[in-house]
Amino acid sequence: MARTTPPRPLDVAGLFPELRHHATTATRLHPRPGAPTAADSSVGGPLLWPAGEPWPVCTETGEHEPYNLSTPAAVRRRREILAAADAREPRPDGEFLTAEERAELDAADELELDDRIGEPIPPIAVAQLYRRDIPDYAGPDGTDLLQVLWCPVDHADRHYSPRVLLFWQDSAAINPLRAAPPEPPVVSDMYLPIPCTVQPEQVREYPYAALLPDDLRERLTAWDGGDADHPRYQADLSLAPGWKVGGHANWSLTDPYPVDCEACGAAMTLTFTAASSDWHGPHCTWRPSEEPPTASPDTVGVQIGRGYALHVFRCPESYEHPAATAMQ
Repeated sequence: MARTTPPRPLDVAGLFPELRHHATTATRLHPRPGAPTAADSSVGGPLLWPAGEPWPVCTETGEHEPYNLSTPAAVRRRREILAAADAREPRPDGEFLTAEERAELDAADELELDDRIGEPIPPIAVAQLYRRDIPDYAGPDGTDLLQVLWCPVDHADRHYSPRVLLFWQDSAAINPLRAAPPEPPVVSDMYLPIPCTVQPEQVREYPYAALLPDDLRERLTAWDGGDADHPRYQADLSLAPGWKVGGHANWSLTDPYPVDCEACGAAMTLTFTAASSDWHGPHCTWRPSEEPPTASPDTVGVQIGRGYALHVFRCPESYEHPAATAMQ
């Protein structure tokens, strides 16, 4: 089922026409649990990966942090147990879980895994996005496929978020395919996406207010601080939440700071955003029209920090230069 962002509650560019010069588009992905294949755009699904191309390995073992550690199998099993408990009728004893289920989850919590972060860790698939599905796709000439992977543990040198890798491929040239990637020995339980199909939707965005020209920002701030009942620029009118491609970055956690390429120093371009939720709570004006107010915005099972998003940037000078990230 397609997901549709409701019309913005107010045409802010009609009030401030200069905003049109700073507008851009973003593609909201609206990931929902499903069974994607390597031929599909997806979040957390299988990748179309060449059999002859080695799977990458994160060797930054000194930066791996021992937070919220589990194994992929234990995370999947926990999700199975909780989903089954949520789907059944309430138990007569009032307990959400059976004694056996509770014991299994407790045993998984007691696994000693800290030593495994000292091993090289194969990254896991975060997203696969075909040009045909993504209006805001950007990649090298001759490619039609963006693949996003991350090392699924916190990295101390990356503000305690995953290390992200970007790959661009020509899907028509990938044959034969790799059967399956290696499984990491350990993951943070916050960084293993549920396999999801995507329902891409292009929306218009305006920049974070602090990045606007001074005069426009001051007038917008004065207007935004008026009637408490009118829509807010930052929350309702400018930046879509959730998983998306392109668009503007939301700097509400730290305020804006430069994101420059570590290889050449160029100012980097926002390419992809992974998020803790598709929208922010029952009263969020960005909640898709098809979703009831009681629907959960947590559709992927990923949590960035305390419920933030992870912006992924690429270098405009070379697609070969490493990606950079900002948690916001």
